[in-house]
Amino acid sequence: MIDNTHFDILNVIETHGTYQPEKPAICCGEITRLWRDLKQNINKVANFFKKMGINKGDNVAILVGNRPEILELIFGIVKMGACVVPLSGLLTKEQITVLVNNSDAKLFIVDNEFINLVEEELSQFKTIDKEKLLYLGGELDCWEKISSEKKDYGFEYNCRPEDNFNIIYSSGTTGVPKGIVQTHRARSHWATSNAIEMSFNSECKSLTTTALYSNGTWLMMLPTLFVGGTLHVMNGFDPKAFVNLVQKERITHTFLVPPQFSAILSLENIQKDSFSSLKTILSAGSPLRLDIKENILRRISENLFELYGFSEGFATMLKPYDQKKKFGSVGIPVLGFEIKIIDEEGKECSSNIAGEIAGYGAGMMKEYYGEVELTKDLIWKDNRGRSFIKSGDIGSLDEDGFLTILDRKKDMIISGGLNVFPVDIEEIVGKHPDVIDVTVIGVPHEKWGETCLALIIPKDGVEIDCNEIKNWSNENLAKHQRLDKVEIRDEFPRNALGKVLKRVLREPYWS
Repeated sequence: MIDNTHFDILNVIETHGTYQPEKPAICCGEITRLWRDLKQNINKVANFFKKMGINKGDNVAILVGNRPEILELIFGIVKMGACVVPLSGLLTKEQITVLVNNSDAKLFIVDNEFINLVEEELSQFKTIDKEKLLYLGGELDCWEKISSEKKDYGFEYNCRPEDNFNIIYSSGTTGVPKGIVQTHRARSHWATSNAIEMSFNSECKSLTTTALYSNGTWLMMLPTLFVGGTLHVMNGFDPKAFVNLVQKERITHTFLVPPQFSAILSLENIQKDSFSSLKTILSAGSPLRLDIKENILRRISENLFELYGFSEGFATMLKPYDQKKKFGSVGIPVLGFEIKIIDEEGKECSSNIAGEIAGYGAGMMKEYYGEVELTKDLIWKDNRGRSFIKSGDIGSLDEDGFLTILDRKKDMIISGGLNVFPVDIEEIVGKHPDVIDVTVIGVPHEKWGETCLALIIPKDGVEIDCNEIKNWSNENLAKHQRLDKVEIRDEFPRNALGKVLKRVLREPYWS
């Protein structure tokens, strides 16, 4: 009988290490990992943890910054059949504890730069003791032991497509973070579909600018490693350093979130020629304001791809050749996905009718870890009995199947019984010449139930008159959209991909 083969990313990485050993795989600052090194280190990690007693199906949590070791840990953990749980260094001690316990992690690896996020006394953890807590860097650096592992070859690799690959915790933009379980099949689909859609190949030089633990960063990382390209990693984002790195290394693919685009556009005398090597510049994480998008196309690159994605498992993409004719949309489903719009009764909406966005395809999550009811609540069945995942976002499909995002369902403001979408107001306020960024939230109102509050970040050195901004904006808004108040902020709370945490902004007004 012929084997039931699977086009698995771990097997593909192994072959790249065999057939192009001297080619750079990862470049991070002064550190370069050749494909040979990457292959060997992944196998060393797998063998090391297997000797520690980690078994297939175990969950392993990692709290590691942007360095080559995080990728070698991720793939080494997965190669031995375990499931990796990457955590954010932006979290508090209490949040880290909750997620490690929630994931039932059997091992916890902590970067020395995040050592302050873990108490020396480990009684707060359900399954982690001193033997199961490893440090990366510092006096107790486990990487020295891993590097000295004599076995740099693999072992019986028997992962199946349905096995767990990772648990990614949601950003918590609308509530308590949930553990999104993705399988080997889903991750392989992520790598192949994005590689095809954005034209990755073995000659690509990709640049990541966001945290490597983040699911969004994997839009660059997974396709690049899948096709055998070279991945350049920024330790931290700086707009001038980004421009210099793109020029110096002739970067072909990169991913930026909207606040990073704004930072680059604020640089003086940026030249479009500086970005001439870029074949793909991807925006994701949160929708681009249309005025910012116009500036990107005019001043940075016309090779702009926009991705609207849902970590639970589907995405659409607007490609460069569709930018002019479908400027305000977020494109059509990425290869392998389908999108439906459903109303409050669970019926499919016709073209140009707003409703909740739901998606289906090979990249969907398996479940929310340990949350059976939450997983069930997320599912909508079509007339063929297929399980679509509801996004919580409001949008509409036009007659050509292009998706337009109206807003998050939970962010929608109901004022005087009328639905108000904050994104529409943000587009207007964001055009004011003194405003660099804006977010709009609903706050309590005695007469209307709730009303619109604009929180703005002014341009450097500009003194803002909030009433002037309010009056200017209201002249361009419908009556039910008008702002009740404008307030100034120095910054907005954001997740790792720059998405504003509106839940955090609303709390003081509703508590």
